[in-house]
Amino acid sequence: MKPFISRTFYGFINYAAALLLILSPWLFGFLHVTIAAGLLVPLYMGWLQFIMAIFSDNPLGFLKVLPMQMQNCVDIFMGAFLLALPWIYAFSSQIWWPHFLFGLIFVIKGVFAEGSPVLNRPHRSLPEGGITSIDAHEGRLNA
Repeated sequence: MKPFISRTFYGFINYAAALLLILSPWLFGFLHVTIAAGLLVPLYMGWLQFIMAIFSDNPLGFLKVLPMQMQNCVDIFMGAFLLALPWIYAFSSQIWWPHFLFGLIFVIKGVFAEGSPVLNRPHRSLPEGGITSIDAHEGRLNA
């Protein structure tokens, strides 16, 4: 499958999702659930997303330090944790959909963004001395 989220749209989603995640305890009214799941996890993850968006190597990143592949991997892990959070902290009977929605957004943007390590094949050559992985695998090394 081809990635369908451009790098510019990915940067926009980063900032929008980070700000919404930071404000989510007050916007969606789950501040009362638990202190960890209701306040701390959305705040920490939202600020982490915001900081990564600033340092990201995409057209909307300011400092362009973090490679997109790293940020995509962090998005996938963070999204998977947010997807499972209501059941991990056992508050799914009170509210679950905001965490699930944000988790789904992070997983989708991590997997289907341009340059994602999930959909892009790695290069077939090794960085050491121009030896290709095919040569190394078939035993054709000139030592």
